[in-house]
Amino acid sequence: MSRIALVTYDPGSEPNRDRDLPVLVDALRADGAEADAVSWDDGGVDWASYDLVVIRSTWDYSWRAAEFVAWAERCGKVTRLANPAEVVRWNTDKRYLGQLAEAGVPVVPTRYLAPGDAVDLPDGREYVIKPTSGAGARYAARYAPGERAAAVRHLARMHEEGLTAMVQPYLHGIDVAGERALQFFGGRLLHASRKRAVLAPGAAYDADKVAHPDLEPWTPTPAELAVAEAALAAVPDAPELLYARVDLVDGEGGEDGEGAGPVVMELELVEPNLFLFLHPGSVEAVVAGIRAAAAVR
Repeated sequence: MSRIALVTYDPGSEPNRDRDLPVLVDALRADGAEADAVSWDDGGVDWASYDLVVIRSTWDYSWRAAEFVAWAERCGKVTRLANPAEVVRWNTDKRYLGQLAEAGVPVVPTRYLAPGDAVDLPDGREYVIKPTSGAGARYAARYAPGERAAAVRHLARMHEEGLTAMVQPYLHGIDVAGERALQFFGGRLLHASRKRAVLAPGAAYDADKVAHPDLEPWTPTPAELAVAEAALAAVPDAPELLYARVDLVDGEGGEDGEGAGPVVMELELVEPNLFLFLHPGSVEAVVAGIRAAAAVR
């Protein structure tokens, strides 16, 4: 019997926010596996006792990114970790967008401001500031051209905490077509979803935000699928990925609209929400993929 750990965060006294977690545990057990939901920072867990450790909802990692990557590297040395530790290390820092762009993948134009860098913000258009290590729109905000002072304060707060900032144009296509998330499992498209814009004008960077507003099923276009597959193919060293989520928005292109197709906003290879509560028919494929990965020796 395969022993499988589904790795999450410690919610303390609050309910776990991962709605898929109990569904997956039950489905794996019904399929004959021994499955446990465990917290990544639980020092009492014997990771070597599992045939497969699947990172599922470690949604507190971005506050402790270095500690989390160190855990993944330790865990990957004693058992099979999905996704692998080298993928975790690469994907927890969103400067990977620059590498995707160098590989020819269309991405949201991004520049980076590390602590000590001169403040360089766009003029004449809306833009977004967020950290290179973050999740759930933490420390993310949208600014109009006249809001430079607030944006500078935002940068200062992030830099005080040692965070590197990403500065991106606000792509207004997201207000029309939303953000599309293409989920892959076991190397194949699993399903897709669409959500509306997360960042409202005037919302503070430290305000609570709804991470997936108005989430709904989505059928990806051929262009969206092509960009998502190109992004996955550009991950360094062609690692084996059990799961992936590619978040896409519409680019703006040039003055004639050329190049205004889908672009990558994020490539989530660590702990993406699978949205199985929206796609219950995908549970069987996820269980099959996990079971197949657990059987690899």
